[in-house]
Amino acid sequence: MSEHGYAGGRLNLPFVGIATFGKKPYVENWDDFQADVAVLGAPYDFGCQYRSGARFGPRAVREASTLFSFGHAGAYDHEDDATYLGADVSIVDMGDADIVHTDTVKSHANIEYGVRKALAAGAIPLTIGGDHSVNIPCIRAFDEDCAENGPIHVVQIDAHLDFVDERHGVTEGHGNPMRRAIEKDYVSGMTQLGIRNVSSTAKEGYEDARARGSDILSVRQVHKLGTEGVLERIPEGARYYVTIDIDAFCPSIAPGTGTPSHGGFNYYDVLEILQGLSKRGNVVGIDLVEVAPAYDPSESTQILAAQILLNFLGFIFHNRQS
Repeated sequence: MSEHGYAGGRLNLPFVGIATFGKKPYVENWDDFQADVAVLGAPYDFGCQYRSGARFGPRAVREASTLFSFGHAGAYDHEDDATYLGADVSIVDMGDADIVHTDTVKSHANIEYGVRKALAAGAIPLTIGGDHSVNIPCIRAFDEDCAENGPIHVVQIDAHLDFVDERHGVTEGHGNPMRRAIEKDYVSGMTQLGIRNVSSTAKEGYEDARARGSDILSVRQVHKLGTEGVLERIPEGARYYVTIDIDAFCPSIAPGTGTPSHGGFNYYDVLEILQGLSKRGNVVGIDLVEVAPAYDPSESTQILAAQILLNFLGFIFHNRQS
């Protein structure tokens, strides 16, 4: 007889058990683990300027990810004739950074601490927000890693530029992260994809971003260039940090977000860029933010988020081995 007395092992259906990310092992001791990927929840949404609720994003994305946790032999993709995320890829769930209500400084510091621990364990940190301000401590945590291994190029997939410097004294809200990132001397450049419509940044912000080395493309510009055309604009052989705001997708498929913006990407628009990026250089960090599950009773937003992340991880490690 096997675990819990069941012959042949547990079936372990998606709705059974504890909802860690992909049903991967939970790591409580952040000082004593090694992994290829370490998932950290950052349930902080006090940086929002409109609808809150992304504090429940990590919990929702974890639960959605159980849908893709069948089996132990990886996931075979017949289009690519490849098996992704087999037993040779170690993924752990660190749980959540502690959030102190109304205290941005402490909350961000706790997120930064978690990302540093993931890096110290030799893992790709995958942070699930939370609003987009959680990217600020994530990027901050890369200072020592970059000092040792070289700079990072930030690839942002988003509806909004998020390049505001300061508004009414606020410098670390969800409209500020890309400005805070480009200020780091270990961020070598930035590619911002999906930016569209009435945005979060004034004209001066766009001019400042371009002057600091950012390449900004709307959804329509991405479609016109095509996947290969977009990838050719991203430095080859670089170390990439990828930040995905779920509002990059059209709210027709991802309505569960605080600042929806119509005209967004479809699933394969983003998936094919991520797959190409994983072949073009080395992805060293990821965050996915702004999933606010209360605005999507169908739960499709968090399912999309989980599916994108698991596929992206599969591409990364498959192409590293190749």
